[in-house]
Amino acid sequence: MISIKSQDQITLMREACRVAAEVLDALKSNVQVGITTFELDQIAKNLIIEQGAVSACHDYAVGSRRFPSYSCLSVNEEVVHGIGSLDRTLRDGDVVALDVVVSYHGYIGDNACTVPVGVISPETQNLLRVTKNALQKGIAKAVPGRRVGDISSAVQRYVETNGFSVVREFVGHGVGVSMHEEPQIPNFGRSGTGPKLRAGMTLAIEPMVNLGRSEVEVLADGWTVVTRDRKPSAHFEHTVLITDGSPEILTVPVCKPVISGL
Repeated sequence: MISIKSQDQITLMREACRVAAEVLDALKSNVQVGITTFELDQIAKNLIIEQGAVSACHDYAVGSRRFPSYSCLSVNEEVVHGIGSLDRTLRDGDVVALDVVVSYHGYIGDNACTVPVGVISPETQNLLRVTKNALQKGIAKAVPGRRVGDISSAVQRYVETNGFSVVREFVGHGVGVSMHEEPQIPNFGRSGTGPKLRAGMTLAIEPMVNLGRSEVEVLADGWTVVTRDRKPSAHFEHTVLITDGSPEILTVPVCKPVISGL
């Protein structure tokens, strides 16, 4: 069932999303050549604790498996759900997707972005630009009376017009007291289809876009999703509130928090 949030719930969602956005904003500032994804994950952990929140990623269970990191850190061909590792050192020309999900006073804030490391190729820079713009195209359709397929179609059309491909196996979703709520928000589909959008819905809209083909696979760790052709991928995400007017992006930092060390 799709949850329509009350005004009190929306207030709590705004706070959770503010925390998630401020953690992500600070984490971006620590991306540099030579840092490991484990070190970045420890920074994310510290930032989340400082904000009085809890990582919704850490110990997230799928069957008997539990996610070991406090954030998702996906480098180059890794699409989503990358695990922090001392063996993964960021190099000049890499891109890293940072996905921060927090629980704060019982509500979830979920956001992500992909960051260049040093100087990246023009082709990869364009991938990041298109993915970020695709997110905005999808958000623009998140208004009452439209349908989920309108968001999906807007993302897909923009991405494919620019020569890239959308991931189909992983999708956006509703968000609230749980990280994954109804409805699912694919990054592909037909306009005019799917559940009708209503004011009070809170949605995590998150284009995952590949430089090459759309196909992905999961590595032996059971979590890390990579492009099958091993070409780079990009991921941007906001939690969005559907209002009676324009959509409201909830995952926007209000201030710059102090950036923790390890």
